Amino acid sequence: MRSIDHKVHDLGYMDTLSRQDTAIHRLDPRAKLLATLFFVGTVVSFDRYALSALVPFLAYPLFLIAAGRIPASYILRKIAWVSPFAVLLGAFNPLLDRETLLTLGGVPLSGGWVSFLSILLRFVLTVGAALTLIAVTGFHAVCGGLRSLGVPRVLVVQLLFLHRYLFVLLDEATRMVRARALRSNGRRGQGIGSWGSLVGHLALRTLDRAQRIHLAMRSRGFDGEIRCPAEGSWGWPEASFLAGWLLFLVVCRIVNIPLVLGGLVQGGWGG
Repeated sequence: MRSIDHKVHDLGYMDTLSRQDTAIHRLDPRAKLLATLFFVGTVVSFDRYALSALVPFLAYPLFLIAAGRIPASYILRKIAWVSPFAVLLGAFNPLLDRETLLTLGGVPLSGGWVSFLSILLRFVLTVGAALTLIAVTGFHAVCGGLRSLGVPRVLVVQLLFLHRYLFVLLDEATRMVRARALRSNGRRGQGIGSWGSLVGHLALRTLDRAQRIHLAMRSRGFDGEIRCPAEGSWGWPEASFLAGWLLFLVVCRIVNIPLVLGGLVQGGWGG
């Protein structure tokens, strides 16, 4: 029971982080959203064997974490929860591509392993940037920025409902787990069969709760439009933030900075 209560608190902690008062939090959501979208597009544009060229892109999520006073361990835990998807996506690459591509510290690495590591690094970069964006902006503010940038209203509303009803689902799950724990007198349930029944009842309870919420919204005049937080003002801080990061990302995309620095260091030693 304490575990699921902790999960609910952990999920809401992202909204708590977004209500901090820092310079990065006060930026217009559109500036952070555009920079993050460009960041994700640039990261995924590299070829499958790119590895060292992706390392400088860690600067963007690390900057948001530091400037927004976001606990890095919290973001890393979130990434670790969904990392099995990235592992499954590239798990067969080492078996399909066995030709040696490079040698690292005397250890030969096949193209499959390089592409597998590249997938993991891209996953950490993109998911980390998305999570950090929400942590320094807030989910509702991000949706408001999407709407102001021309994203269709129906998509934005669906995203907001998905976020809201996730908490409804967890709230119903918390009640069921607490009731089950109280009725079992500290003992565990009756095995896997009881969990199947719990999941079925959870779906029915959540659907019923959602219908009641929808009726309550309609009775209060809901017309299909969810009012997101008002847009911030676009000024020099937003323009400087966006222009600076776009320039940095373009340079990192064109120039393999670790390779250039490695060549300079080797040249200096050789001289």
